[in-house]
Amino acid sequence: MKSDIEIAQSVTLKPITEIVEKVGISFDDIELYGKYKAKLSFDKIYAVKENAPGKLILVTAISPTPAGEGKSTITIGLADALSKIGKKTMIALREPSLGPVMGIKGGAAGGGFAQVLPMEDINLHFTGDMHAITTANNALSALIDNHLHQGNALGIDQRRIIWKRVVDLNDRALRKVTVGLGGPLNGIPREDGFDITVASEIMAILCLATDINDLKERLANIVIGYRFDRSPVYVRDLAVEGALTLILKDAIKPNVVQTIYGTPAFVHGGPFANIAHGCNSVLATTTALRLADYTVTEAGFGADLGAEKFLDIKVPNLPKAPDAVVIVATLRALKMHGGVAKSDLSAENVEAVKAGFANLKRHVENIKKFGIPAIVAINEFVSDTADEIATLKELCAEIGVP
Repeated sequence: MKSDIEIAQSVTLKPITEIVEKVGISFDDIELYGKYKAKLSFDKIYAVKENAPGKLILVTAISPTPAGEGKSTITIGLADALSKIGKKTMIALREPSLGPVMGIKGGAAGGGFAQVLPMEDINLHFTGDMHAITTANNALSALIDNHLHQGNALGIDQRRIIWKRVVDLNDRALRKVTVGLGGPLNGIPREDGFDITVASEIMAILCLATDINDLKERLANIVIGYRFDRSPVYVRDLAVEGALTLILKDAIKPNVVQTIYGTPAFVHGGPFANIAHGCNSVLATTTALRLADYTVTEAGFGADLGAEKFLDIKVPNLPKAPDAVVIVATLRALKMHGGVAKSDLSAENVEAVKAGFANLKRHVENIKKFGIPAIVAINEFVSDTADEIATLKELCAEIGVP
């Protein structure tokens, strides 16, 4: 069996100019980043603003386990299937962070024959969005320290600065640092720290902004710390929101790529669901809805986290709520929820599937509370048995979910 990267590298990619024509995007509507990647221009985003939105399908999952669930894989596979039967379809996914890519989790471009391409580029530096967000975040940190150094006219209490620097890597040695050492020319010494880029508030803001002006306003409203009298200090107090917006002027534009089977896909933004709202950008999803008859998107972690944040935080900024929610489950993950050790997941265990089903059932109940139809997608593995699959289907039928 070929690995994900072997499959990805065996595909002959089509020029992105040809791919985007499927959803009415012309050469003049995009800014090329090589032959297979592009950013969508704001002229096109504004041009389709009055188009009626198509159908929206949200893909989520049961509670995550080390066994994996496969939200991105199902998202891409479902969109490719809709395209195959003649539906004008787009995908809206998050960009991978180099932290997980270089860590245990690995990349986030799908798997098998359900991948977005060029996979290596998407998983690494892509179009530079992560670097732009990192730069904007750290520019703000530098401006805060410079304000302290130049006399601290705002009366910022350096002990209560809550804005941290970021780097898009896992680097525990930088979680707590001291800056400003080395004498008067190097600033005011204070405690600081680094988060990962996708945990930056700027990442969350970029993914909720509806246009460049909204981005600037949201940046201005960031609280960076507190004065000695405990009153908050905002970015607008430093009057640097314009500079930060300028750094992000290209990063805010959605990136467009393709799947193995040629379905156009927006891959844009990547806030973590356990820290922020765990969804790709509002601009990408909204524009996909305006361009396609069906948009398939995903939200991070389980339905109790990413999906609920999608519905509570992102949907108010979208033209519409999802028409359906797909909850991804694997028998391996269900067995792990049922008490089976990871090393024993390949062995058949129908009773563990039944025990672990309680987790899936609760996620279905949560989604139904929003009044949205739910469907369970079984992401099959070669170790799954016919009895296990039949048991899961029977359990789903008992609670009225296909």
